[in-house]
Amino acid sequence: MGLGLSILMGLKATALFLIFTYLRSFGFTFLSMPLLYASLVSVLISIAAHPFIDLPMLLGKNPDGSFPVWSIIMFSPYLYFVRIFSFLRRFTSGEEPYTQISEGLYVGGWPYSSDKLPPGNPAIIDCTCEFPRKAEFKGHSYLCVPTWDTRAPQPGEIESAVKWACRKRSQDRPIFIHCAYGHGRSVALMCALLVALDVVEDWKNAEEFIKERRPYIRLNSLHRKSLKEWSKHRLSSPRRN
Repeated sequence: MGLGLSILMGLKATALFLIFTYLRSFGFTFLSMPLLYASLVSVLISIAAHPFIDLPMLLGKNPDGSFPVWSIIMFSPYLYFVRIFSFLRRFTSGEEPYTQISEGLYVGGWPYSSDKLPPGNPAIIDCTCEFPRKAEFKGHSYLCVPTWDTRAPQPGEIESAVKWACRKRSQDRPIFIHCAYGHGRSVALMCALLVALDVVEDWKNAEEFIKERRPYIRLNSLHRKSLKEWSKHRLSSPRRN
């Protein structure tokens, strides 16, 4: 999604509204109403996901990875659209669901089934605000860092997640960081974790380190800006010190 989520959702809203008006012009007012509602939801997502607003809490995802009933009903056109789109994209792309980046460290896409989860009962860091935590993963240690697609976790969120992951690694637990596809949000967080665990020297080297193992990653300017700020102001010190 190189254009950014806001632009894509704006385009989707426009397309849905045009279809709505077209059908309504032929007298299919009742049948076209779901398209109008989906268009309005897309506009709302487009605004909330704008970098100047960046309000992932709009979708109401709980810290345990579940969604409240009101959110499922209200935002169903978006929540189910991204799930269907994710299934189709991953089915056609042939990408691996996850990649081992270093010993005990994995990055990948949304694990919608048990075979999409790395081995070893990993602790999970979920960087999505739009995908649910599957019920079969309730036994795994879990941290949610809700972030819009194509956006980046805030520096403070990166710091908190890195500290959480370091504690889990000290207990010899594997770490699995995921977003929708394992290309952006999760990779940004993995970059910080590699630095904190002293695998690489800085986040720029971490990006190259990950890209050698998972070639289709794509960090954008927002990811790099957030990592730069985290690196500049982080509280945790490199382990070698």
